[in-house]
Amino acid sequence: MERKISVRKSMISFQHGDFQEMEDDIVSEHPLTIYINQEEFATMVCSPRHYEELVVGFLASEGIILFKEEIEALDIDADNGFAYVQVRSNRMQSPSYYSKRFIGSCCGKSRQFYFQNDVRTTKTSMTNVTLTTEQCIRLIKKMQDNSLTFKGTGGVHNAAICSPQDIIVDRADIGRHNALDKLYGHCLLNNVPVKDKVLVFSGRLSSEILTKASKIGVGIVLSKSAPTDLAVKLAEDLHITAVGFIRGDSFNIYSHWHRITDTN
Repeated sequence: MERKISVRKSMISFQHGDFQEMEDDIVSEHPLTIYINQEEFATMVCSPRHYEELVVGFLASEGIILFKEEIEALDIDADNGFAYVQVRSNRMQSPSYYSKRFIGSCCGKSRQFYFQNDVRTTKTSMTNVTLTTEQCIRLIKKMQDNSLTFKGTGGVHNAAICSPQDIIVDRADIGRHNALDKLYGHCLLNNVPVKDKVLVFSGRLSSEILTKASKIGVGIVLSKSAPTDLAVKLAEDLHITAVGFIRGDSFNIYSHWHRITDTN
């Protein structure tokens, strides 16, 4: 049984000039250590749900596997925070894969080791899918409306794989990379084709997020937040349409704008 994604805790709140004893929903944070072929590979800090999807998506993103069939066994010990994976991939032969790694839930350099495999695992988008302006706005709104954990705690990132018409699967996690890995793992485990899908994301469009989107295989990324300059350069190079600042009835298109069409 999965752990609770949030817990109720007592706290002191200062409001309108007074201290008040209250209770608040606090997001849960748990370590998960992954062993691959009996060797410790990585420890990630994550929200305690959808562990199997997280592990599969993480392994695919790291280039350890390309297909779910390369996993011979996957056992999750959720109570103690371990995942045991047996893979038959010869990509695990390199000694560099076995340096122990800690993957924090925060942004920034805790995930910098991704760059060692990015060249091999990123994909240039060849999608022909398009979105209307109305669909861009509606998909962001629907993801936000579905984000019950964020509404209760304010402590998670949200992401969704969508068709132009609707959300197919959404996931939340304290780590923005974890949320995307869970989506990637879900698509691999359930044979969901992604070439014609859209990634909707709650956070900033950084270069790491664009790289992750490329690894998943989507051609359009929507966000309510800002991009970085490197993310825009990557989106241009990888033929990904990056749309940011989707708020109310407005947004900005930063790359490959031809995939976004006027509703009228």
